[in-house]
Amino acid sequence: MVADRRGPAVEDEQAREALARYGSPADGEVYIDSRPDAARTVRRLTRLVVVHQWGLGPQLSEVAVLLASELVGNAVLHTGARGFALRITRTRGRIKVELRDPSRALPCVLPVRPTDLGGRGLFLVDKLSDRWGADLLPIGKYVWFELRVVDR
Repeated sequence: MVADRRGPAVEDEQAREALARYGSPADGEVYIDSRPDAARTVRRLTRLVVVHQWGLGPQLSEVAVLLASELVGNAVLHTGARGFALRITRTRGRIKVELRDPSRALPCVLPVRPTDLGGRGLFLVDKLSDRWGADLLPIGKYVWFELRVVDR
């Protein structure tokens, strides 16, 4: 992920604008249209929740942001959905990021070669998360991952 070159103040303002527009995914599902800027919106909301709402560290935030972005990329590229819902929850010892889309097609990790230009999304989710999976719904599914948190 490339940091916003305009600086942290601009990035924080853009995160606050996303929060005002969509709401906090820590308070319940937020619906986001499948648009070219969807992954950026999810990254901003995820960082805002993990760092600013929950006060967790930047390393955990970067992993959560990267993996949330990968879930969005898969939803946008492979489901053909007009939008998806994001929810982020925290329980003792872990955070969970869930993306709901209307497709019932289950995701699968593809083999990755060093020369591949794409197709690494779920490979990264599998390698960097503590757990991940997909839960079918009557219409659609949740794809999710969990990261451990050291509670103090």
